[in-house]
Amino acid sequence: MAQQTTDPVRLPPGPRLPKAAQAGAFLLNRRRGLRAVADRYGHAVTLNLPIFGQTVALSDPALIKEVFTAGPDLVGRAGNLGQIFGPGSTFSLDGEQHKQRRKLLIPAFHGTRMRGYEGLIEEEVLRETAHWPDGAEFPTMPSMMRITVKAILRAVFGAEGALLDELADKLPKAVESAAQQAVLPPFLRVDLGPWSPWGRVQRLRRRYDEIIAELIAIALADPDFEQREDILSLLLRARYPDGSAITHEHIADELLTLLAAGHETTATTLAWAFERIRRRPDLLSRLSEEAAAGRGELRQAVIWEVQRNRPVVDLTIRVARVPIQLGPWVLPAGTHLIVAIGLTHEDPANFDEPDGFTPDRFLGGHPDTNLWIPFGGGVRRCPGAAFANMEMDTTLRTVLTRFDIEPTESPAEKIHSRGIATAPADGGRVVVRRRAVVAPDVVAAAQNGGS
Repeated sequence: MAQQTTDPVRLPPGPRLPKAAQAGAFLLNRRRGLRAVADRYGHAVTLNLPIFGQTVALSDPALIKEVFTAGPDLVGRAGNLGQIFGPGSTFSLDGEQHKQRRKLLIPAFHGTRMRGYEGLIEEEVLRETAHWPDGAEFPTMPSMMRITVKAILRAVFGAEGALLDELADKLPKAVESAAQQAVLPPFLRVDLGPWSPWGRVQRLRRRYDEIIAELIAIALADPDFEQREDILSLLLRARYPDGSAITHEHIADELLTLLAAGHETTATTLAWAFERIRRRPDLLSRLSEEAAAGRGELRQAVIWEVQRNRPVVDLTIRVARVPIQLGPWVLPAGTHLIVAIGLTHEDPANFDEPDGFTPDRFLGGHPDTNLWIPFGGGVRRCPGAAFANMEMDTTLRTVLTRFDIEPTESPAEKIHSRGIATAPADGGRVVVRRRAVVAPDVVAAAQNGGS
């Protein structure tokens, strides 16, 4: 377990290249760069990077577990996401504040509520796929983006309308712009007018705040406010132990975090799912048969394997608050810690044939959360993980019961960086054939002997 120490500093080995050279390799292709240094130096590597300075990249599950379970007095949050989402986001909170906010968020994603959201997600999938071309190749990612943004908006606000339509239009643009800015140092995020990159983000954020203020007013004026089950209403009714409420400004920050994190990462994982299964004809047949039979064990294994094989967020960053001992290493205060999710998932010590796409590895059991970490871990594990999993499962089930996906022998799509997230370079392209759907009344008549 990580602990504070006064022992002399003992850093893992690492490259001695100049900071600029290390930065170039990291920025050009961070996944390949991290893999190269891990292959040479091991599961803990010391890097010297601009902005972060002295950084230790970790792909050893035991060391990662120590980081995830360390108290906030030892290891804290790092990175720019808190500055992007605002001071009321869980990405900005630490220690006791973060713990209390998380307790208020978790009930919104309780299992019983998840089942209530399945219907609206299926509605959005049916609405979107009604326009899919039959027999012509197309990228799935734009469709997945529209499905997930509309689904999360309906789950968060519990309604549809002009304001939500505007959010559905503007949110993906805001998330993409913010993600590109989040990888830059703060001093480069300058508002130089409405058409500058950061100015565009700020303009979208101001309009977002206006919309949220209107939606909060509408929710509070609802005579049935106390019975509403949407996430906005749950947060408005939530109370800290001292009886105080979350401020409306902090709710806006928190909802932006949920909307952004719960939309793009899920959509991108779904695009990867289509890209992956299309290259496995045997798997496609089994998935279709399973969906027709009303089962889902293999489909769940596919979701877990996509997240292992193509993690959308391939690293997360923490910082040592004080001098700490981490395994055999002693790290000074201020050391940034990269938890290399992608490297951990690719390690043959953790998974057999890690470069292959093998969903069957997860049949019959859940992934080991010390080895499989697409949602992070510890107190900062994504609170919306259950919602994301349910959304992916519902989307895949709905598509597989209504379409035949044609397999392909084309090469795998390359991994493309979208700032924080990584996506299939060609958008997760597929060719589908729409099946004839038998009307429910015809099915009922057949079951009753045709009467």
